[in-house]
This record gives sequence, structure tokens and C-alpha cells, in this order.
Amino acid sequence: MASRTSSPLVHPDVEDFDLFKIMSALTDETRLTIVVTLAASPGLACSGFNRNVTASVLTRHFRVLREAGVIRQHDVGTRRINTLRKDELDQRFPGILDLVLKESVGRVEPYTNCDSA
Repeated sequence: MASRTSSPLVHPDVEDFDLFKIMSALTDETRLTIVVTLAASPGLACSGFNRNVTASVLTRHFRVLREAGVIRQHDVGTRRINTLRKDELDQRFPGILDLVLKESVGRVEPYTNCDSA
């Protein structure tokens, strides 16, 4: 099936993960909320996020997370599905995502009423 965009999705290889790029991506509250939501409900489509930002802004947040290596995206029909790259992040930086999720408690809450894939 053809991609829904004209350019391919960029996902860094594990050995190319940059700790500072990952941490920078996670400093934004919206992106952190996306990560917390995906940890609670893996495999959500972009359109399924209950958001208080425009679709174009949300798209940028997903791109920052994807290009940092935090999430993986793939297209299924007209939906773009998102998953955390926890195993790959743990391979490069053991425990990093667990620590981020632990530290996010009380800072952000997962989005609710999300549509799963």
C-alpha cells in the first residue's frame, strides 16, 4: 500500500539515537503527554488523540518524537499508527523510558477517549 505522504517516514536506527535529542523531544508537555498516552494505550492513530492543539501542530509533535527515535509510525490505510520504541530505547539507553514515565506522574495525564487502531 502506498504511503499517505509523498516523503517516507524517517526513523533513526538504534545506534543513531542521540540522548540529548531524545530528552529535548520529551521536554515539551504535549510530546510528553503523547508518550504517556502511548505507554498506556499502544498503537493509537494520530487522529485518535484527544487534543487541544491543531492537527498541524500535533503532526509536528509526532515528527519530533519520531525523528528522535521515541516513537515509530506506520500507515494502515488512511491512518497513521503510533507506538513507542521502548525495546529499542532500552537497548541503547537502559531504563530511560521507564524513568521518563515515572517522572511524568503528576506532571501530565494521558489523553482520554482515544481511538485505538
